[in-house]
Parts: sequence; C-alpha cells; structure tokens
Amino acid sequence: MNPHYRVAIFGSARIKPEDPEYIDVFNITRGLAESGFDIVTGGGPGLMEAANAGHKSIASDLYSIGLNIKLPHEQHSNKYLDINQDFDKFSDRLDAFMSLSDAVIVAPGGIGTLLELFYTWQLMQVQHICETPIILFGQMWTGLIAWLQTEVLAKQFFTSHDLHNIFQLNSVREVIDFINRVHSDRFKMEHVCVNYSKYRLEFSMAPFLKSSI
Repeated sequence: MNPHYRVAIFGSARIKPEDPEYIDVFNITRGLAESGFDIVTGGGPGLMEAANAGHKSIASDLYSIGLNIKLPHEQHSNKYLDINQDFDKFSDRLDAFMSLSDAVIVAPGGIGTLLELFYTWQLMQVQHICETPIILFGQMWTGLIAWLQTEVLAKQFFTSHDLHNIFQLNSVREVIDFINRVHSDRFKMEHVCVNYSKYRLEFSMAPFLKSSI
C-alpha cells in the first residue's frame, strides 16, 4: 500500500450533516480510510467536512488534508483536519490540489465544484498532469454528461478520448471499490505516471508532503 496515495474530494460547502449527500460522502471517505488512502478536500464545511469527518472516523496514521480558501463569508476550516493550509487565491489552491491528488471524486456542488472539475479535466487534456480518474458521484451529473456528449462532443469541441477518464458512479460501494481497483491497477503497470505535474508547489503543511510530492 502506498502510504501517500491521495484522493481529492470536491463538493458543496452548503450541504448539512442531515442531508443524504453528507452521509454518502462521510461513508465514502470512511471506506477510503479503511483502504489506507489519504484524502484532500477544501477543508471547509458541507461536503468537505463530511469527507474529512468520515476519514477521521477511522483511527489511523493517515492524513486528512484541507486546502482552505480565505473568503469574506461561508468558508471556515472544519475540525477534522490533520493538516490545514490556507490560500488567498483560488488558482493557487487548485494547483495545490493537482500536486497532491492521484484520483478525484466530484460530489454534488455548485460553481466552485464545477470549477474544480473542469480545471482538473483541462489540465489532463493538455497533459499538464497525468491522466487522473475523475469520479462524478451522484445522479445530478447525468444531465451534464448527456450535454457534453450531445452538444460538446457532437460539435467536435473535444474528442471521445477526453471522456476516457470520466466515470459516473451512484453508490458509496461503487466509489470505494473503483478507487481500490484504480490503485491496484496503477501499481501493476510497467510505466506508471505518478501524477507528474507542472503545478508542484512548496508547502509548509508538513515535512512528509515536501518529501512525497
């Protein structure tokens, strides 16, 4: 098991603990912790908190990492972080996500979540980062995928290859099993791209991050 295999979780800051999406994300990251994976989130409330809380519910030496953005409202760091880094700019924060993450889960969310999704996807398209599996979790993404296929792909604004790393999964178990399979297959490959990136940054978060990214 690679101790620094990390999964990024993107999602809305506005989801409440009693919402089903919160519970699903909590259970996903609990399962990822049981599998031995670190996680990276935006470090704030809502689904970010759900992800960090689920991960921390398993006692382990893994890392629950938060990359928090400074905003005049809404965003504050949640209490389930082992490592927290604050950012003034969204661009710097996004680049930090890219340098730390080996797989991405996109949970339900709004404009910020869409920004994170499309930023990751764009960097893969232009080969600034390795091909990274992007899991769209939940039914809300069905319409987006249909639009991409019927409008964007049909007009040849991208190719079918650009959809190669996009996966829509609708259950907690599917997501956990998929990440485990991706991780296992990754280390069976003869030539593994370990998420090289043009976005490697120096962080003050912890020595292990500096040594492992």
